[in-house]
Amino acid sequence: MKKIIRKILVVLLIILVLIQFVRIDKTNPTTDSTKDFIIVTNPDTETATILKTSCYDCHSNESTYPWYTNIAPVSWWIKHHIDEAREELNFSEWGNYKPKKANHKMEEAVELVEEGEMPMSSYTLIHGSAKLSEAQKEKLITFFNSLRTDIKK
Repeated sequence: MKKIIRKILVVLLIILVLIQFVRIDKTNPTTDSTKDFIIVTNPDTETATILKTSCYDCHSNESTYPWYTNIAPVSWWIKHHIDEAREELNFSEWGNYKPKKANHKMEEAVELVEEGEMPMSSYTLIHGSAKLSEAQKEKLITFFNSLRTDIKK
């Protein structure tokens, strides 16, 4: 029985070592800075800081990749999250969104921040500074709502 467990552990170790050679692409796409959400919407400094700290790492083309993104399969999981986040809402591409799409994205952003789903707890666990206080949530929600065109102002 010990030999079988040892063989299984050796095989798992070999697999773990081999998957380290499958690297993720850490290059951020080039973008036109004039299309960036902060440039286009011109929030106050505090709101811009909240966005940069809590949103931009996944939802823009300005992602930073910490040391642990060098370790597979963690790197694959993080890259998948970033790709999904950019696909859902990319603040670097904001100026390319049509008004209807932008309005819908702000509606979704309000809902996700209100419900505490963004930023994701798996992100804030490691990036504590990204966790939003109630005041920061309210500030973002108020700002996002100010950009929406389908609500009474």
